[in-house]
Amino acid sequence: MYHLYHLSPIKDKKNMDGKSILREKSFAFGLNIIEVCWHLKESKKEYVLYRQMLRSGTAIGALIREAEYAQSKADFIKKLSIALKEANETEYWFELLIASECLEKGAHISVIHLTAYPFRSSWFD
Repeated sequence: MYHLYHLSPIKDKKNMDGKSILREKSFAFGLNIIEVCWHLKESKKEYVLYRQMLRSGTAIGALIREAEYAQSKADFIKKLSIALKEANETEYWFELLIASECLEKGAHISVIHLTAYPFRSSWFD
């Protein structure tokens, strides 16, 4: 099994508790995606787009968790590559929701940015 802390491709760092920072950030990101989607659902705005963003945004953390128990190095890399694609897709849906004015530009960006988007150093800077 290829655990995040055993492989060097992403050099996952640990926090003070010895937990994976990537795992924690992707989980926090998923929670914030759920919050944004809940806001959209409650305001009855753009059901299809927020469902797509919910699916791709929460898949990131799930794929990172799957990668922790990959069967080979190739499987590990594949799962993290798919997580990166899901992150890119999430960014697309988010940009589309802002451009269509279904989501106010400043409303939730700060919440998501503070969670340190798992794969990018900055978002909407």
